[in-house]
Amino acid sequence: MEAQNTQRYLWMAIFSAIFFGTIGSIAQYAAVAPEAITFYRLFFGAVLMLIYLVFSRQLRVLRCWPSWAVLLNGGFLAGFILFYISAMQYTSMANAILVIYLAPVVTAVFAHFFMSERLNLPILGLIFLALLGFLMILEFRLTLDGASDEFKGLLLALGGLACYSGFILINRVIPSRVPVLTRSWYQMLVGALLVAPWLLGMPQDYSLGQWGWLWLAGLVPGFLGIFLAVVALRSIPAATFGTLAYLEPITVIVLGWVLFAQSLTLLQLAGCALIIGSGIAQAAITHKRARALQLTLRDRSPAREI
Repeated sequence: MEAQNTQRYLWMAIFSAIFFGTIGSIAQYAAVAPEAITFYRLFFGAVLMLIYLVFSRQLRVLRCWPSWAVLLNGGFLAGFILFYISAMQYTSMANAILVIYLAPVVTAVFAHFFMSERLNLPILGLIFLALLGFLMILEFRLTLDGASDEFKGLLLALGGLACYSGFILINRVIPSRVPVLTRSWYQMLVGALLVAPWLLGMPQDYSLGQWGWLWLAGLVPGFLGIFLAVVALRSIPAATFGTLAYLEPITVIVLGWVLFAQSLTLLQLAGCALIIGSGIAQAAITHKRARALQLTLRDRSPAREI
């Protein structure tokens, strides 16, 4: 992988995480049920992708069979959101997020043992620093008061963790013959169709402003966020993407601070800095490796005839 291309994919992963992190603020302004936000995020995202394909004259890519892996990932997208919503009915949002966002660490370890994406000590250290920073944001709180309800909530959060881990890993093994645009569109469409039954019987008489926020959910954390994530996951290691994914909760916290006056403690600010620093260091190491590999391959190439 050329260093320049690697840098581009790293930026895609960064912006994908940031775009994903906007869904909380959009949901606050839209003021509709979480199930509706989830559905329209995926459905409108698929519609916008379809419009893009039509105007760019690439509609033919949808004729390609996306593979069962792509369809499965659509299920992981829907499952991640639904498990997360269900978990919050039994446990606190902080507990649910903490469990679910162990997924990047889980995927990195899984990729180390089963996908030949080896973790050396510096990268492993950065992953755990990012996790430490996230624990600092939550102020090391993981309450288990409430007995059975808390246990149910954590089990549902583990389901969300499994879906999020599956989404990251499956994108790494989807056949290369499947175009990126194809896999992005089918994942969003399948995810939306799986969430659709939850909307049955729910009122849809939203105001014009609410519909505007729902379309924004489809554009930013939907179309742009998922598209960039799929492209990045195809070209960078799961450990790298997993570390950069921590920018999503950082984005949620920053937007909450700026838009909704939700203050941060010094410990939380330090956690934000630790996560961002780990992500930048992870990206720098990956970029440096790609650059070194590029120079090595160039040195080994036969000398040009003069």
